[in-house]
Amino acid sequence: MTQPGWINLQFSVLTARRGAAPVKRAIIAGDEITGASTFRIEEGLDTGPVFGTLTETIRPRDTAGDLLDRLSVAGAELLVRTLDAIEDGTIMAVPQPAEGVSHAPRLLPADAKVDWRRPAFVVDRLVRGCTPAPGAWTSLPDGSRLGLGPVRPSEDSHLAPGELEVRKDAVLVGTGGGAVVLGEVQPVGKRAMAGADWARGARRAPRPGRGDQ
Repeated sequence: MTQPGWINLQFSVLTARRGAAPVKRAIIAGDEITGASTFRIEEGLDTGPVFGTLTETIRPRDTAGDLLDRLSVAGAELLVRTLDAIEDGTIMAVPQPAEGVSHAPRLLPADAKVDWRRPAFVVDRLVRGCTPAPGAWTSLPDGSRLGLGPVRPSEDSHLAPGELEVRKDAVLVGTGGGAVVLGEVQPVGKRAMAGADWARGARRAPRPGRGDQ
């Protein structure tokens, strides 16, 4: 029997999202569907022939952690089925087509910095795609970082990008299109807390930096 070589499980539907961060990049890009693939490793980056795939819907509030949890379970089952079929001789690897290739390079901390000039839905996707790692963040006027948990887009549109509005039970931040409601935040050296608790505990509510300006 010919040896199948090394078999890998990738959390994307190849040829899409080849690389180290397919789930995170799929959420950030606003993909509606992702999945998992088993394939034979070859010299190229995730270019080997595919044994099997499955699909998974990306839910509107999914973080990368949520989606990875589901794909880890479904992907493990796919891998077992693939290995069983290889042993039985009932499966053949199919070469990937040349069309439809996209890449998903590793996310660095710099990639996770929120640019408040972008629309609210873009900020939302970035934060969810970077949760739990590398962790979205914004800069404060004193130069420190404020870690950001998932936010919630709001239809409020009266705030300028990066402008805060502190309400009784919520904190809104303006974006380049609409606003977002902060979820949990984490000041440097402190525990994570609700955005409203952070704002109340501050001597004055700091204003997030405006992206890369």
